[in-house]
Amino acid sequence: MLDTLDTPSLLLDAAKMERNCGRMRERLAAHGVVLRPHVKTAKNVEVARCALGAESGPITVSTLREAEYFFDHGFRDILYAVGMVPSKVARSAALVRRGAQITTIVDSVDAAIGLVDASANAQVEIPALIEIDSDGHRAGIAPGDPRLLEVAGALGPSLRGVMTHAGDSYNCDGAEGIREVAERERAAVVACAHALRSAGHAAPVVSVGSTPTATFARSFEGVTEVRIGVYVFHDLVMAGLGVCDVDDIAISVLGSVIGHQREKSWVLTDAGWMALSRDRGTAKQRVDQGYGVVCDAAGRPVEDLIVVDANQEHGIIARRGGGAIDLARFPIGSRVRILPNHACATAAQHDDYQVLREGRVADTWERIHGW
Repeated sequence: MLDTLDTPSLLLDAAKMERNCGRMRERLAAHGVVLRPHVKTAKNVEVARCALGAESGPITVSTLREAEYFFDHGFRDILYAVGMVPSKVARSAALVRRGAQITTIVDSVDAAIGLVDASANAQVEIPALIEIDSDGHRAGIAPGDPRLLEVAGALGPSLRGVMTHAGDSYNCDGAEGIREVAERERAAVVACAHALRSAGHAAPVVSVGSTPTATFARSFEGVTEVRIGVYVFHDLVMAGLGVCDVDDIAISVLGSVIGHQREKSWVLTDAGWMALSRDRGTAKQRVDQGYGVVCDAAGRPVEDLIVVDANQEHGIIARRGGGAIDLARFPIGSRVRILPNHACATAAQHDDYQVLREGRVADTWERIHGW
């Protein structure tokens, strides 16, 4: 049945996705923390419902387009987890007036004042979490920085708590390193929440989030919620970290063989970087997977073949490290599937998922785009 699909196409193995989602729900439930899936990975309501195991629930978004789409599909408790600016308050306020509970994040006094003033002008309340920098990865206020209380003061009653993202977990080389990052993540936000409470501020929400730390953390003591996204699909970066097995990866790109370079032992496919993305997240890991691992049409990895290079509409398949390929196994028009380095980036190249059950296309699910 895959032979009838146009290529490149984004395939989603429903059984693998459901298994990934079920495992994470069980793990976090055992620790007594709320799961707030980050829907930027899926950008699709069916996947979000699978992640939650329910028709709706608390979610995290990265764009206001996502917030609007998921609100229209019944989701009300939405954390917009990108630093808030006044120009985005109007769209957020429109959702609040329709019944959404929108929470935002800030990490400076200027951002806090801008949010409070713009919310007052819009005549709505838009609360915020203060972003904490738990590992030097990106944005946020470091634990112990006196600016924490200054931002809290600027937010006043709009303050709801603290959040962080342990992005440094992606730079680890195994489970033990990820566990150390997870403990730093937990300790940072718990300490900041304690500092806020000691100064008389309410901080009911203590939010953490990365798929690696959620998978390996020993403790979530003091944490109230976990925000994670890529676990629903997994990818080669997660496999390289030991977070999942290659067989857990639920999405792949279906491509057609369009040519050969016999002297170079290359197979050419129509899945280039426009279908796979430019993400080379495994390049810094112990095993460099190029632009993706090559599988047969059934989704089984083929020997040691990867997409070694990619142009806009051409993917170049070769053996990792060089060596001959039996090109007769890849006749013109035959199909291959390519596992992605970064599920979020690869999925973002496509308009929909071709949903597979027992190897056959059972449904088509839309993906949204834009900000």
